[in-house]
Amino acid sequence: MTEHTTLQTAARLLPPRPDDGHKGTFGHVFLLAGSRRYPGAMRLACEGAGRSGAGLVTAGIPQTLIGVAAVTLLESMGLALPDTATGALGRDAIEPAMTFAQDKDSVVMGPGLGADDETLDFVLACVPRIAAPLVLDADGLNLVAKNVLCLIPRPTGSTIVTPHPGEMARLTGLSTKEVQSQRETVAASFAKTHRVIVVLKGFETIVAHPDGRMAINTTGNSGMGTGGTGDILAGLLGGLLAQGMEPWDAARLGVWLHGCAGDIAAQEFTARAMIARDVIACLPKAFATLEGTL
Repeated sequence: MTEHTTLQTAARLLPPRPDDGHKGTFGHVFLLAGSRRYPGAMRLACEGAGRSGAGLVTAGIPQTLIGVAAVTLLESMGLALPDTATGALGRDAIEPAMTFAQDKDSVVMGPGLGADDETLDFVLACVPRIAAPLVLDADGLNLVAKNVLCLIPRPTGSTIVTPHPGEMARLTGLSTKEVQSQRETVAASFAKTHRVIVVLKGFETIVAHPDGRMAINTTGNSGMGTGGTGDILAGLLGGLLAQGMEPWDAARLGVWLHGCAGDIAAQEFTARAMIARDVIACLPKAFATLEGTL
């Protein structure tokens, strides 16, 4: 069954915001992100999570980035984890990361992690052990592609994967051209086989559930084809999950909001001149668009 995620659909999915809520009410997101080579990814993902309405955001980052985090993650907390000689998360970070993740409401893994051999070990060891709903993005996906069976032990539908066409190609063994020529079929097949919710990014982003449900997004524009916008989406999805949303609903709502913020940003800054931070700046207006329809 295929549906289109419209303004009306997204408005119905918007989670309640009780007047007497507090930080604990709205969930705690744990992001595993960043490396010496890609320090900006952790900030964009954290700000995406923060703009989602989540109560708390903690970035689990390589020790080498803790100074950067102190001056850039103003609203988020930083958890310094043991890193490799190249400034990435490695084997020594597995146990402290998993200990911290035990009572968190959602986990986001992947933005800016890099592709070290030790980081591969970190990702493949952690994915099956995370109890919370999980968002896998960017380098997290590229590393999981080396052993996609690590997804199988996770409960059906508890994982959201957010590949662009190139990452989907690596996950499936297809070419990017093949992925693009049969987007719905590829997304549906991967979702069913690996028991995950697939967010196949691009024009009319596809959200596929392992039970066969599929949603086509109706927001977004070419200005979002710029580095960092995917990191924001990953954080936004993690934040919606932390607020107790079902992964299927969080995926559809998050993709719509992300695209709506991009559309607002294109109006303000033009699609040609947009950068990722413009999408973050416009997320409040995207939420206001939905809240005005209720």
